[in-house]
Amino acid sequence: MSASQIAEYGAAPSEEEPPDARDAAGEKHRLTAVTGLAALSLDAMASVAYGPEAIVLVLAAAGAHGLGFTLPVTLAIAALLAVLVASYRQVIAAFPDGGGSYAVAKEHLGARTSLVAAASLVLDYVLNVAVAVTAGVAALTSAFPELYGDRLAICLAVLVLITAVNLRGIVDSARAFIVPTAVFVVSILVLIAVGLFRSAPVSTAAATGHASVLADNATTVGALLLVKAFASGCSALTGVEAIANAVPQFRAPRARRAQHAEVALGAVLGVMLIGLSVLISRFHLQPVEGVTVLAQLADASLGHNWAFYVVQFATMILLALSANTSFGGLPVLLKLLARDNYLPHVFALKADRQVHRHGVLTLSGISAALLVFSGGDTNTLVPLFAIGVFVGFTIAQVGMVIHWHGVPGSLGKKLLNGLGALLTGVSAIVVTATKFHDGAWLIVIALPLLVLAFQAVHRAYDRIGERLGLGRIPECPTHARSLVIVPVSGISRLTSEALTAANSLGDEVRAVTVCHTDPEDRAQTEALTRDWALWNPGVDLIHIPSERRTLGKPVAAYVREAAEPGTRVTVLVPEAEPGRAWQRILQNQRGAVVAHAVRRDTDAVICRLRFRLS
Repeated sequence: MSASQIAEYGAAPSEEEPPDARDAAGEKHRLTAVTGLAALSLDAMASVAYGPEAIVLVLAAAGAHGLGFTLPVTLAIAALLAVLVASYRQVIAAFPDGGGSYAVAKEHLGARTSLVAAASLVLDYVLNVAVAVTAGVAALTSAFPELYGDRLAICLAVLVLITAVNLRGIVDSARAFIVPTAVFVVSILVLIAVGLFRSAPVSTAAATGHASVLADNATTVGALLLVKAFASGCSALTGVEAIANAVPQFRAPRARRAQHAEVALGAVLGVMLIGLSVLISRFHLQPVEGVTVLAQLADASLGHNWAFYVVQFATMILLALSANTSFGGLPVLLKLLARDNYLPHVFALKADRQVHRHGVLTLSGISAALLVFSGGDTNTLVPLFAIGVFVGFTIAQVGMVIHWHGVPGSLGKKLLNGLGALLTGVSAIVVTATKFHDGAWLIVIALPLLVLAFQAVHRAYDRIGERLGLGRIPECPTHARSLVIVPVSGISRLTSEALTAANSLGDEVRAVTVCHTDPEDRAQTEALTRDWALWNPGVDLIHIPSERRTLGKPVAAYVREAAEPGTRVTVLVPEAEPGRAWQRILQNQRGAVVAHAVRRDTDAVICRLRFRLS
């Protein structure tokens, strides 16, 4: 079943897809480099709030001496960031239709590997939403501890807000997030700049009264500890691939704008990561319970005043909104999977304003379930985070090495991608191994299960395509005798409209009514028979006896008996359409019961006549 045949089976109404004639006007609903940075890089930029902290928490096991290695570990992560940014610029140029590692693997590594890449990205995108929202609320409760007990409700409220904004379109979400993004970046850069001119913390009020998590029985700083710190800090690199996944969301020239956004992301993120790590070492900061490292840095650099709260609010807002990266990237990935028959085709449909509505709502629903599961606690979700994205990184780099094979003058690009594949592959193994007992085993199980689900959907579409004869010229249509059966329970304008429609559809029309054995029902049947004879609509009324008080099964049984060879049977179900939506609860749903039974038990065509009462 090809992409062009999506409308043949299971697709929503075609008016959801904007016509090609409006494509030029649709450009205004796409991203520029600036709005793309605001919409698709919030995840990566907001990771400076928990990336350095993840490094510090691991190194704290070695005491104050271990914290001295914060900057070298961060520099290693920044070097990996530079390699990834350069590599994904190449991915954007080579695969301007988006999809990132999935598109690369599909082209060069085969279908199964591409599904592994897609599954890893799906898991990472979903986890990113939950981690981002919980981390944002954690920043809020660091400033206002009295809100800690309500963190789950706050998380769900933030998720609803982000979902609502994204349903209006990615450009509207980008415009809404430009100001918070700018405030956060400027706040962090000011924090770093001011801190570099201070020889000691100006305030430690934020950490006062909180227990230190620095180990008393400090261990030596060995290679394993540094590797674990590197693996934890790599959570700051999630989101780097989001721009490459969503290239079609940019305005033309799409690839060039996406590349500019990717480079800007790498530059801003690298400066912030290195700057914060320098301050951690400069102020000899020690992690404490209940207060984030970034909050302590703001306190030490700017003082416990209004500037401190500006940083906290900016961090909280950007962390919460960084979930928008997933809302920008995942629906595009789901669209590509649906186009290739690995997901239901409904994910390939696009509403006005370039919104993949079904992808947005699905992401929101799964993320809400994760928030409820974790109770709004970031630490419950972080061990599951960043594993999937490094699997995708590695697959993308290996695929790009193959992409450049045989291309003249591409040796430097092959070496760059090869280095990236080596670094990200090692990182994927290290991150999985170090976090395995903390919950990463769930991802190890979930990833292959998701791949199996993709393959099951693909096999189902293959079977459907075979039964429908897609890709083959079908037999010419012929005319067959048509029998229309109309279930009725009384005489009204609805009955008249139904019989009029049936006469226009078929060669023969039969009205049927189900007769029960209760005395009250027998009296109603006799009255209907008498009134039908007086009315004389030119259509026979056939009684279907039933010992049990059911409606759908007797009608379906009669339809099976009436289906003679060479005859097409249509069941026309008349239903009144109320003038107001709330009045639908007043209906008895008899039509729905009959339609369901006929659809389940027969091959008859079902036609539901809506008689509008307004």
